[in-house]
Amino acid sequence: MGVGYKIIDWNSQKKKYDFVILIGIILYLIIFISLHFIFYQNITFETLLIRSTGSLALLMLHIILIIGPLSRFIPQAKILLYNRRHLGVSMFFISAIHGVFSIIQYHGGGNKNPFISLFTSNTDYFSFANFPFMVLGFISLIILFFMAVTSHDFWLNKLSPKVWKKLHQFVYIAYVLLIFHVLLGTLQNEKSILGFIILGIGAIIVCSFHIAAGLKNRKDEKLKFKRERNDQFVFVAKKNDIENNKAKLITFKGISVAVYKKDDNFYAVDNFCKHQGGPLSEGKIIDGCITCPWHGWQYQPEDGKSPPPFEEEVKTYEIKIEGEEVWAKIVK
Repeated sequence: MGVGYKIIDWNSQKKKYDFVILIGIILYLIIFISLHFIFYQNITFETLLIRSTGSLALLMLHIILIIGPLSRFIPQAKILLYNRRHLGVSMFFISAIHGVFSIIQYHGGGNKNPFISLFTSNTDYFSFANFPFMVLGFISLIILFFMAVTSHDFWLNKLSPKVWKKLHQFVYIAYVLLIFHVLLGTLQNEKSILGFIILGIGAIIVCSFHIAAGLKNRKDEKLKFKRERNDQFVFVAKKNDIENNKAKLITFKGISVAVYKKDDNFYAVDNFCKHQGGPLSEGKIIDGCITCPWHGWQYQPEDGKSPPPFEEEVKTYEIKIEGEEVWAKIVK
């Protein structure tokens, strides 16, 4: 966490996560290659490698894009969210293998530099049926490269969480480029509609998860309160409505606040973690500290400060207890 925090913490959980990723990659490649040898006996090694890594990278990207909204509905999925960057970096390496072998296979046999050939061998950019789809894949690979090399917390601290998050939202541009890369490639080289069906199902699933998560967030933002008083205190909940060591999210005039219950005492802090803006209201109190559900950053509920020697701090809000009711003074 910031200054004084370990940049790399390769704990047992991350090792298990990476082991599962590795096993998943190996199994997918074995199954894919085996099926192709059965149904396409004359396929070359280069083509098989290009197809297997390309399809695997696209599948991994779909999983990556689904993890975020999925964790909004299934708390158990947050374990995937904590280590999503590991999956992203793994996906980039698979994509790089696909890209390198594709360029060698289709642009490495001529007199031109393969990268020049990539952009000049087909310049029919105004034709949908003959569009140079490999260019889209190359641009997407460049985006994924910059995301992979900046995934480390070193860059998060250097760029600031806000800039880092905006940079990594380029994954959606990469996704759209890859969809058209595969769509046009299938259109130009394949006769079967199976690829179109699979691609369409994947895109629908990703869009559906994000729309559902967006609607849920919108509903949370529109949360109405029982009462607002002239002293700027707003009603939060009854004391027993908030579980011990957990929080309730309240949003008032655009301000999101996590109201925590700890040992029958109540504390209100800004909802967004200083690391990557993770929702503190979805975390819990561990070892006496509010713990972000995304990457485990911690804050003392009493003052919003991270435990020493760490220096991060979130804003706190005044709490007032009236009988069985919890009130919070939410002001900018």
